[in-house]
Amino acid sequence: MAKCLICEGSYEPFISFGKQPIANGFLTPDRIKDEYFFEMIVGYCPSCEMVQLVDQPERERMFNENYAFFSGTSKLMAVHFQKFYEFLRENYMKSPDPFVVEMGSNDGIMLQNFAQAKIRHLGIEPSANVAKVAQEKGINTIVEFFDEAVAQKVVAKYGKADAFYCANVMCHIPYIHSVAAGIKTILGPKGVLAFEDPYLGDIVEKTSYDQVYDEHVFFFSVASVSNLFGRHGLEVIDAIPQETHGGSMRYILAHKGAYPVSDRVAKQREIEKKLGLDKQETYAQLRRNIEKSREELVALLKKIKAEGGRVVGYGATSKSTTILNYCGIGPDLIEFISDTTPIKQGKLSPGVHIPVLPYEKFVEKYPTYALLFAWNHRKEIMAKESAFLAAGGKWITYVPNVHIFDKPD
Repeated sequence: MAKCLICEGSYEPFISFGKQPIANGFLTPDRIKDEYFFEMIVGYCPSCEMVQLVDQPERERMFNENYAFFSGTSKLMAVHFQKFYEFLRENYMKSPDPFVVEMGSNDGIMLQNFAQAKIRHLGIEPSANVAKVAQEKGINTIVEFFDEAVAQKVVAKYGKADAFYCANVMCHIPYIHSVAAGIKTILGPKGVLAFEDPYLGDIVEKTSYDQVYDEHVFFFSVASVSNLFGRHGLEVIDAIPQETHGGSMRYILAHKGAYPVSDRVAKQREIEKKLGLDKQETYAQLRRNIEKSREELVALLKKIKAEGGRVVGYGATSKSTTILNYCGIGPDLIEFISDTTPIKQGKLSPGVHIPVLPYEKFVEKYPTYALLFAWNHRKEIMAKESAFLAAGGKWITYVPNVHIFDKPD
């Protein structure tokens, strides 16, 4: 039995992904001997409806000065965050001198919109290397892990916030009650919490199990978010599905009674009931679907190899770490992984140690097949890679099932 991080109840895990490394821990050959692994197990707590990792590595192992993810590398995400900014400003920032706080502000891809509009702002980012990028752009950023103590310091210096937001960050934090208490402290009477994370319903429907990696300790639904933040006097006032990251949900919360609750909240709760997100059997079936996906992907790659085909990975993502290590896929089946992020190039993928090479190597000699690890950016990638398809190249994906395609969306 495992102990729930939300309600401290006991629950049975439903799947183990085996030994997994740090998902963003791209490494040089000399570091292989010291590489860290942990057993990645996932469970569902029926008491508070939270799906969660049983154990997670220490936060300093995942978020530090060598953190290898920069949000600003995606043009589509820049557009998405600009729209997120506009949504917050138009709907929830009505005071004469608004103040906004972002947790996990990364390289400032969203906060730059507030900075350019001369709106008082603060980014709180634990990874010094990406925080530095934001600071160099003139974005007010501190290097901290947000919690209740940090919230008190922020209020003392800046006052209460009109909006506290984050994107693909809330699900990273095991000490979530301290964060929730900090948010309760930092929000003004009409202040809102707005956050986006991969949505549990999409993971179940699409068998997108690569959403599970060390950084993602929680897999949220409207029900579990309501249960969690309700313990801190906050309620979900809106829930808006998003296409980002292969299916996300934008949750809007406020002090209880501060705003009317949108009809979308009740409608989404009904959808979750129909998906069976409150039933243990749903997760037993998800485990079976994941195991089937693994078998089919490995069989396909081995068949291509036997026929003399070349497979190159596309996108050295955190998601790819789960897929590669769970499926036992190494350099024998994938020649290299192409990636445009300089900090990852010339390194080895975590755990299975596939070389990560610059994008130019992909173009230099197209492979027979490209395994699309960055499937959540599929539209952006297909628009960019028409020449690969024109040259006879084919794509392999595993979401929502393992298949080959040779046409853009």
